[in-house]
Amino acid sequence: MVLFILPKPKGVCYFRNMEPMILPPRSKPKIFWNGLLFLLTLITTILAGALQEGVNPFETPGLIYRGIPFSFSLMGILLAHEFGHFWMARKHGMDVSFPYFIPAHPFIGTFGAFIKIRSPIPDRKVLIDVGATGPLMGVLVSIPCLILGLGLSEVKMVSGSSGILLGSSILLWVVQWLMIGPLPIGYDVVLHPIGFAGWIGLLITSLNLLPVGQLDGGHIAFGLWGKIQNTISKVVFAGLLILGVWGWEGWLLWGLILFILGLRHPPPVAPGVPLDRRRKIIGAMAMSLLPLTFIPIPIGGL
Repeated sequence: MVLFILPKPKGVCYFRNMEPMILPPRSKPKIFWNGLLFLLTLITTILAGALQEGVNPFETPGLIYRGIPFSFSLMGILLAHEFGHFWMARKHGMDVSFPYFIPAHPFIGTFGAFIKIRSPIPDRKVLIDVGATGPLMGVLVSIPCLILGLGLSEVKMVSGSSGILLGSSILLWVVQWLMIGPLPIGYDVVLHPIGFAGWIGLLITSLNLLPVGQLDGGHIAFGLWGKIQNTISKVVFAGLLILGVWGWEGWLLWGLILFILGLRHPPPVAPGVPLDRRRKIIGAMAMSLLPLTFIPIPIGGL
């Protein structure tokens, strides 16, 4: 996820069209909080992975290492996603922070990560470059984790058992069908922790690609369609509330977070700069991942 923090003008930078645009100088990198949050998130995801393997960290702390496969897989997906944003923002000469990871309760161990961009948004080309690179790179790591995890998973009878039922997306269904084939009635896949990390990666991708506010999808949608994105944002927000009432209640919480962050997307400095064909293709590729990875009801009970 990328948050654009509108800065105070402090300098001038010239772009290809030779029109001056105010840019602040890059701030000196401060990595203390980034490093601390990364370390805490690494610990919480290792604990989450250990719990998935049936390890009680308080009773058998020596077995916590069993949580490493899940932790490293999920952290690798998040790092790839945020590095995509970071690398592209730096490529465009923008003042960007290192990723801030968010530790969480050891169910999955994290609420994801985000970076902050303090430079003005030059044009819609940059919006698509920065917004799309993160999800595309994240998916490139999520899919191999899902494939490896499905190869290590078990197919078991689930009738009458208790547990958590993970929802499926189109992409997940295709990968599962290719790896395992059709499942007999009453059977389901018990995902290996690496596969679970891949599932989370696809879920995070779909959440970020919603064309709302300053989510990655909001950046891409504004880059592709301009101010129409603000209308799309309101429609998608209303759809999330409906899904929250008649589907999965978690959408209500996600909708509240998006409302607090803001549904509107700030316009770039030069919104009239036309998109080239390459940016249109990249934006379309990234947005096509939304229907492929979206899970209407991510979590349910068996």
